[in-house]
Amino acid sequence: MISVGQTAPDFSLFSSEKTKVSLQDFKGKNVLLLFFPQAFTSVCTAELCSVRDNMQQYANLNVQAIGISVDSVFTLAKFKEEQQYNFPLLSDFNKEISGAYGSLYADWILDMKGVSKRSAFLIDGEGVIRYAEVLDNPGEQPNFQAIQEAISTLQ
Repeated sequence: MISVGQTAPDFSLFSSEKTKVSLQDFKGKNVLLLFFPQAFTSVCTAELCSVRDNMQQYANLNVQAIGISVDSVFTLAKFKEEQQYNFPLLSDFNKEISGAYGSLYADWILDMKGVSKRSAFLIDGEGVIRYAEVLDNPGEQPNFQAIQEAISTLQ
């Protein structure tokens, strides 16, 4: 399990644009990692639309939002296009990064195995976890007020 104060596990994943994106690409910038179970589901869509709609607020605070799920890059590309997301969506198709962050269901709905848990991690510009929330209930969203409070401490 990942906790506040730890160094964030590095990653290198393909984006919905089929380019490799690494945590190291954002060194010096705060990163909000949002793991989500599945594209096109109601709660995931609402959560990511909320981030999309508040993107200027994140940008003003030097925060880069990134969504990660085990969906394929092709599914994420369609999801991003339809919802007009203005931040990267990364495919953890092999489930390694979701696992490294303690954000992976062994069993999920409809006998699916290895789906990302809804989680939020705020990583500072030095790669240290400053906020960590892993939700067992996929119907809940991260506590964005607590995330905003954590972001304010980084300024």
